[in-house]
Amino acid sequence: MSFASFSWPLSYNKLKVNRINSQGDNLNNVKIIAKLTEKEKISFNKLATHPLQSWQWGEFREREGHQTIRLGLFDDEGLREIFQLTIHKIPHTPFSVGYLPKSVLPCKEVIEELKRVAKKNKTVFIKLEPNILKNEGEEEKIKKLGLIPGKSIFTKYTSIIDLTLPEDELFKNLKPKTRYNIKVAQKHGVYAEEDNSEEAFNKYLELLFETANRQNFYAHNKDYHRKLWRTLKDTGIPHLLTAKYQGKILAAFMLFIFNKKIYYPYGASTREYRELMAPTLLMWEAIRFGKKHGCLEFDLWGDTAPNPSPNHPYYGFHRFKAGFSPKLVEFLGAYDLVINSILYRVYNLVDKIRWKFLRLKAKF
Repeated sequence: MSFASFSWPLSYNKLKVNRINSQGDNLNNVKIIAKLTEKEKISFNKLATHPLQSWQWGEFREREGHQTIRLGLFDDEGLREIFQLTIHKIPHTPFSVGYLPKSVLPCKEVIEELKRVAKKNKTVFIKLEPNILKNEGEEEKIKKLGLIPGKSIFTKYTSIIDLTLPEDELFKNLKPKTRYNIKVAQKHGVYAEEDNSEEAFNKYLELLFETANRQNFYAHNKDYHRKLWRTLKDTGIPHLLTAKYQGKILAAFMLFIFNKKIYYPYGASTREYRELMAPTLLMWEAIRFGKKHGCLEFDLWGDTAPNPSPNHPYYGFHRFKAGFSPKLVEFLGAYDLVINSILYRVYNLVDKIRWKFLRLKAKF
């Protein structure tokens, strides 16, 4: 669906003046969206280009204590594009940073409104990571918007599986070793099922941190994941898919389904019964699960750059995903809208030290 072709229901257009707060010198067609009904949230989400731009994700971030601001770009027919950003306080200071992930590329008018919002909230800079594939035309637009390259939070690359292909063709496209491992799991009676129970979620959380410790990567704390699950679980976005053996969960994936796409943000497994290849079976079943729910693509939520070295810290993740023969795509990457250049340099220096500490901590 193109943004230009989507029109809001007439009922929304009638409510638009009441539900959109115009503040100060707000530009004529860029407004802050303050509150919507449940029906209007569905329409809002149809314009969201990624789950992180969904209304419900914003509600989760608010429960995390981060101010969520939603901007709408309007034309004569109603809302055309949406931009959901979060404001993150810098501890022990009056300042903050902003984060605008996975939106469309803002136009000049939206950039000006972002600057106004930033100044009001004493925001040092806003980090943008557009959900746009890399190409020369878009990079030229970025230069004109006054954005500068920044450190990525989201991965610049991801892997995509085309779910419009028939199931037998998808299976045939898998790497031979991956097909073999799936058959090993099936032969030994490993099976997959969706299990959104509280018991299954707690087991998933246990396995997630077991996996993080085993593979030495940084993970959000358990409170983060509990709030995410409790906020989103009744929205139809998250699904907990599990691989079980004799009734015991050996692997679990948190999957998001949103606007005809399925996403794989989190995966976890145990080393117990590792010879049964439960995670490999589970990824294949996630592909089938997406097709069953009418999804057109499976976004594996990040990958390395092409041809990573075996010494790369995420080489194992890349090799696992590569077994399913996805297409590797590259996004524009991260760009910063700098509001305070002096504090921006100080922030980046402190942030480098912080991440060195977190990576060191993850090893122990």
